[in-house]
Amino acid sequence: MKTPILAALALATATLLPMQANAQDDWFVRVGPVMVNPKSGNGTLAGGALAVDIDSNTQLGLAFGRYLSPNLAVELLAATPFHHTVALNGADAVDFKHLPPTLSLQYYFAPDAGFNPFVGAGLNYTLTFSEDSYGPVAGNEVTIGNSWGLAAQVGAVIKIGETMDLVVDARWADIDADVQLNGAEIGTANVDPLVYGLTLGFRF
Repeated sequence: MKTPILAALALATATLLPMQANAQDDWFVRVGPVMVNPKSGNGTLAGGALAVDIDSNTQLGLAFGRYLSPNLAVELLAATPFHHTVALNGADAVDFKHLPPTLSLQYYFAPDAGFNPFVGAGLNYTLTFSEDSYGPVAGNEVTIGNSWGLAAQVGAVIKIGETMDLVVDARWADIDADVQLNGAEIGTANVDPLVYGLTLGFRF
């Protein structure tokens, strides 16, 4: 776990480095709906006896960022807590919430254009909490672990004003969460979601 933590700190430290002259405003905030869509089929638990499926959820996303140059920026994605339901062998069994802060280094291809595509790469940390078990596992304590993983992003910034943008993007995050039943490890859920965003950006 030390390697992801050190990498995240190194990326965050980049915001403190001196920046070269930038035609754009240095800081930005982006806010709007963000959907976390786990991949279809999220593995099995209990030695293959339980097939796992996790549903999608949409929440309010909030991203903070800073341009390091006209082409480079660092961004931290946050959101209100996402709420998901886990189905085991097709039966709803566990509800849980999570926060997925994601720190990315982004490259913008056309910083002076009205349509500015970009790519990004970084680290995701998924914090899971408020597990509630019912149905086929009612009366048992189910715990879903936190996760570190790589993240990738592709998107575009569409300028709609002097300091305002419309931003569309899609991300992928490597999320593998260990699952415990009454304190005993029963396997790993492979979430690996696509995360879609449609946000308004404000530069300042």
